[in-house]
Formats: sequence, structure tokens, C-alpha cells
Amino acid sequence: MYRTLDSYGKGKVKCLPANPNTILDWIPADMVVNAMIVAMVANANQHSSDPKIYHVGSSRRNAIKLSNIRNFGCPCFTKNPLTDKKGKAIKVSKFIMLDKWSKFRRYMAIRYLLPLKGLKLMNSVLFQYYKGITTDSDRKLKLVMRLAELYKPYMFFKGIFDDTNSERLRMTMRESKLEVDAVNFDPNCIDWEDYMMNIHIPGLVTYVVG
Repeated sequence: MYRTLDSYGKGKVKCLPANPNTILDWIPADMVVNAMIVAMVANANQHSSDPKIYHVGSSRRNAIKLSNIRNFGCPCFTKNPLTDKKGKAIKVSKFIMLDKWSKFRRYMAIRYLLPLKGLKLMNSVLFQYYKGITTDSDRKLKLVMRLAELYKPYMFFKGIFDDTNSERLRMTMRESKLEVDAVNFDPNCIDWEDYMMNIHIPGLVTYVVG
């Protein structure tokens, strides 16, 4: 998803083949580390042939949807826009989310494939005058469709993940009177709007894009 946000901030994402109601199983990395520490302590002296699996995520208890990413990203990149190679601020707007794969294919055909076919026809008449442009455009179009195919299972995913064992681990932590704040991994405490706009996206810009 960070690549999508990166491309969106650079003004390259105009539409996305995705169900706006798709739930993401996001969790900050420090919470995963906290859960690992607590799990090691809780199971240090236990020997079992049936090991516990702890899923640390947010999809069950504090869901964030793909539509939220769009809604948080737009004001964030509008307030603090990225700049192009000339140092000019890049303007962004809310990208279109096409909730069916057929809609995406139709959008790409009308917006890009048909014009490219027209350009190829003109190129054949003009003795390959536009060969460089048609070759480059054809390559980019195929790349976009390939990436869309790869991300398709995630953009239309309808599942959530069971974190019952992780919740039991949190209860054990509270009963043991451990420093809860120091090793917190409760997804319910996350304010997604604050996290996305003040932590995740600024961190993406600073350490990935920048």
C-alpha cells in the first residue's frame, strides 16, 4: 500500500481497481514487536506440542478500509504536497476507486487502450514517425495492467483475521500487572486518522519517498 500512497502523492494514481469497503489488516510495526516480547515472556516456561499462533492485526477489532486511505491521503498530500523535479508542488485529488474488475478494464480500454490503438494506426501511416511514443506507451500500459493483476486479490479481499489468541495474551498481560503502555499492542487504541496523517504518511515521505 505504501507504493500506492507514494504514487498518489506524486500525482500518478488517478484510479484504483479496488473495493472501497475492503478491510486492511494494518498494525504498526512497534505493536508487532511488543506482542512478540510479551508472547516470549508468557510462553517462556511452557512446553507444548501444539504451539500458539498469535495474529497481530486490526481487521477484527479496529478496521480501516481502503476508502479511509484515500480520504486521509488527499488532505495530507494537499496540506504537505510532494514536489516534482523542478521543485513545483504536485497537486492531488481523490482518485477514483472502481469497485469491480470489469469497470477497471473498461476504464483502461476507453481512457488508454483505444487512444493507443489510434496512435499505432497513425504511426503505420506516417512511416513509424511515432514509434518511440507508441512503444513507450504500450510498455507502460502493460506494466500497469500487470501490477493491477498482481494486487487484485488484495484490493478485493473480503476476509478478516482472528486475533483471539492475541487478545488472550493482552488479558494475561493486564492480569500480570505488566507495564501495559510500554508493551502495548491493542489495535483498539489506534486513531487511524491521526496515525495516517501525522505518523504513517509523513514517515513515508521522509524515509521512503524523500
